[in-house]
Amino acid sequence: MGGIRAMTEPQLGLIYDRVRLEEKAIMRAARKRGLRINSIDAKKICLDLTTKDSREFGHVVIQRCVSYFRGLHLAFVLKEMDIPTINSFDTSQICGDKLFATLAFIKEKIPTPRTFLAFTPEEAIKAAENLGYPSVLKPVVGSWGRLIAPLKDRESAEAILEHREQLSSPIFHIYYVQEMVTRPPRDIRAVVVGEEVVAAMHRHAASNDWRTNLARGGKAVRLEITPEFEELALKAAKAVGGGVLGVDMMEGPDGLLVHEVNSTVEFKGLSHVTDVDIAGKIVEYAIGLVKK
Repeated sequence: MGGIRAMTEPQLGLIYDRVRLEEKAIMRAARKRGLRINSIDAKKICLDLTTKDSREFGHVVIQRCVSYFRGLHLAFVLKEMDIPTINSFDTSQICGDKLFATLAFIKEKIPTPRTFLAFTPEEAIKAAENLGYPSVLKPVVGSWGRLIAPLKDRESAEAILEHREQLSSPIFHIYYVQEMVTRPPRDIRAVVVGEEVVAAMHRHAASNDWRTNLARGGKAVRLEITPEFEELALKAAKAVGGGVLGVDMMEGPDGLLVHEVNSTVEFKGLSHVTDVDIAGKIVEYAIGLVKK
């Protein structure tokens, strides 16, 4: 532990399990500012927890693992080592589970889609009928729009829930059922860094898909940040603990709804439609944590 605090120059740690455009951009931004950056492949980490391994991660670590569970466990280890981490264990845990995030929004009175929780297919059907068809079944853990299914009527709901029951992971037996919000065929992604909404975009759904994820062929269009939009994005980021976050919103009939906050935010698509140096903003935020 002493080796970490004894360093005189600020050093950033970047932990990843896949090097994407975002990780490369963060490395370039750090080097551009003359910072040492220790890039660590999480798949090659072997920590002796019993002897408090003094591996020099850095003064502050940017945790960028694609795997939620891998990143979450590393964030907890770094927390126990008293190393500031972007994002913290608590923030990562809340953002990584849609149920936890929804409850955080509700607690802070942030508008969010009506949501039900059930633990059996029979009760999930009751949830869908309570909400009305169509509704949406989502895995509590997951990204890129995977395993999200529209429940169009009772017959399709029963078939989808029967399939989910056959999946081996217990995480898929937690039934998170949400209203299908009437909205334009797009949603909103805002990137929040600390106390600033640095950039935002509309994500338009591909013609053959109702989901707006860019990973599924959605299109990014730059969005002007209004005071109302900025206030809600910052409030949502604060509700989950703050840090470097992607706040996802929908334009409902009665205004904006926050439906998710991403802890390991991807900004490749947003980078194509904004002049903002998002990676640079992240690095500067990390430097601020070092100084604290």
